[in-house]
Amino acid sequence: MGKIGLQLYSVREAAGEDFLGTVSRVADMGYEGIQFAGFFKTPAKDLKRILNEERISTAGSHVGLDVLIGDKIQETISYNLDIGNDLIICPFLPEESRNTSDDYQRTAEQFNKIGQICKDNGLTFAYHNHNFEFDTYDGIAGFDLLFGNTDPSLVKVELDCYWATYAGYDPRDIIKKYGNRVVSLHIKDMKEENGNKRSSEIGSGTLDIDGLLQVGNEYGVNWFVVEQEQFDGDPMVSAKLNIDHLAQLLK
Repeated sequence: MGKIGLQLYSVREAAGEDFLGTVSRVADMGYEGIQFAGFFKTPAKDLKRILNEERISTAGSHVGLDVLIGDKIQETISYNLDIGNDLIICPFLPEESRNTSDDYQRTAEQFNKIGQICKDNGLTFAYHNHNFEFDTYDGIAGFDLLFGNTDPSLVKVELDCYWATYAGYDPRDIIKKYGNRVVSLHIKDMKEENGNKRSSEIGSGTLDIDGLLQVGNEYGVNWFVVEQEQFDGDPMVSAKLNIDHLAQLLK
């Protein structure tokens, strides 16, 4: 059974104002893990202390490609090892890494190298999609170019189910296709207002969240990570609503 985490980007304003306090508040909501989107210059020992006190796990770190290359990758790895995190996730690709089929193949080669370094240090490396990866090049989606040209043992999938749906794909089909490469799912619901799609609290939109959880569990997904980007009210309130609803579906 997969565990429930929160991507801290969902509560980024609170995290920016009081990072460690926000970690504690998220733990108090009942989340089993926290996925990071920056550490706000917090010493690793201070973050590790709070994680231990709150008995909450790490559910990965979103880390930009710029600190996964050159000399910076070792610093990135060391920090994550110090806080007890074993999952590094690249959350986005700059345009120059994804404009053509050749770009995706070069990026795949780069990902294999990053993945090997992570593996050598006891970490797992994954990539998190948006919707642009589903643009096609000679009939092949960038998503498939990227994962089709990477070593399954080195590069895993964090599938954002909202963005896959936004792009016109059924995320359940993607989970089935990539199987145990999918280590994490980003879960949020989708509303459509005035012809525009937007993220919303789980249970308030049109996505088949229960179906996603069932397929995720069937294929051994480790983490179901709540990530919400748009809000009508306080994001911290939404974070609590999301775990309450998700926990009921996972019973």
